[in-house]
Amino acid sequence: MTDPLHILGGGLAGSEAAWQAAEAGHRVILHEMRPEVATFAHQTGDLAEMVCSNSFRSDDSDRNAVGLLHWEMRAAGGLIMAMADAHALPAGGALAVDRGAFSAAVTERLHAHPLISIEHGEVTALPDSGHWIIATGPLTSPALAEAIRKATGAEALAFFDAIAPIVHTDSIDMTKVWAQSRYDKGETEAERTAYLNCPMDRDEYEAFIDALLAAEKTQFHEGETAGYFDGCLPIEVMAERGRETLRFGPMKPVGLTNAHAPDVKAYAVVQLRRDNALGTLYNIVGFQTKMKYGAQATVFRMIPGLENAAFARLGGIHRNTFINSPTLLDDQLRLKSRPHIRFAGQITGVEGYVESAAMGLLAARLAVAEIRGTPLAAPPPETAMGALVHHITGGADAKTFQPMNVNFGLFPPIDAKGGRRGRKDRYLAYTERAKAAFLTWLEQAARDAA
Repeated sequence: MTDPLHILGGGLAGSEAAWQAAEAGHRVILHEMRPEVATFAHQTGDLAEMVCSNSFRSDDSDRNAVGLLHWEMRAAGGLIMAMADAHALPAGGALAVDRGAFSAAVTERLHAHPLISIEHGEVTALPDSGHWIIATGPLTSPALAEAIRKATGAEALAFFDAIAPIVHTDSIDMTKVWAQSRYDKGETEAERTAYLNCPMDRDEYEAFIDALLAAEKTQFHEGETAGYFDGCLPIEVMAERGRETLRFGPMKPVGLTNAHAPDVKAYAVVQLRRDNALGTLYNIVGFQTKMKYGAQATVFRMIPGLENAAFARLGGIHRNTFINSPTLLDDQLRLKSRPHIRFAGQITGVEGYVESAAMGLLAARLAVAEIRGTPLAAPPPETAMGALVHHITGGADAKTFQPMNVNFGLFPPIDAKGGRRGRKDRYLAYTERAKAAFLTWLEQAARDAA
């Protein structure tokens, strides 16, 4: 019997990797330390638990890079996208999910698969043999992180990732907020009203910024430094960069009209996005924070409509560990010094739920093909997956390597001929080229495996 593929970590990347390998007919052992060993951020023992947000971001596969990545994962039979679609919530043009129902569904599907065994408990050392994918994510246990550091001879790279708070819907003052997606985006009424909006006038905004800057913050341990990922900055860090930063970021008022006072233009707007299918919870969009809990409750209740907010979860901050992939990994996501080990997910230096799951999908397909003696090349760089893997395994500068979301800047430049001059047309050209290339890659992989 062929040796099993061991997957270490049951987050989105590990869950997707397990599904892909098992669906290809290969036996899988999925190792997950929760619930025996808890983390700061996780609340359950379910697989694929979404910690920071319930959004997979834009679902537009024609002109958006992350939407294109959604399309590629669906085309490849991805479990994460299938369960996200099954438990989607109205969110304008974004794909948001009921995170509890989503992770429970992923867990159920993996437990039910006859080729997947799930073992709970912490793994603290790198394996010396076998076939492994390490997908332990940003909350890799200290013991395993130290083992990786010793094996690679590289200093661990880390930044701090912050979590946004969640409020109970029935504690929001609906006389002050209104439901509307920015620019009324969405095909249905539910999508066009997927967000709740809390308006601020200039005085309210200035008072909020003052309180934010003065609030007591979480202090880091001695010797730690905070290298924040720009896509997930704590709001107080953004505020420290300038008093107007938030008003041009997560609190921008553009594309919104106050239903209670249509003629009054808000100076700033705080948006809330539905967090579960019942609509009983909303998260505060873009409000990741390192403020201490008492300070959070005080400052966030300054937001119009949230004066009596009851918080289902306050924000937090945690260490997010990733490896220097351009130095350590080859283009098959294998650890150069130990090629029987692959890495996948956020620990490789991709940022975001979808990017993480995509690297799990790819690592599993590459591993199974190699085990069966039919090596598979990574998708071409014209595709979203290919662009990501190319970036993290050699396209990025190892000296300045930081986590990266998928974006068209990672793709080979598009030929500007043919009259495509505008940005929207250029992005459409990127996605058309990528979809054709990805389908060709999938067809070739199927022929090789036959």
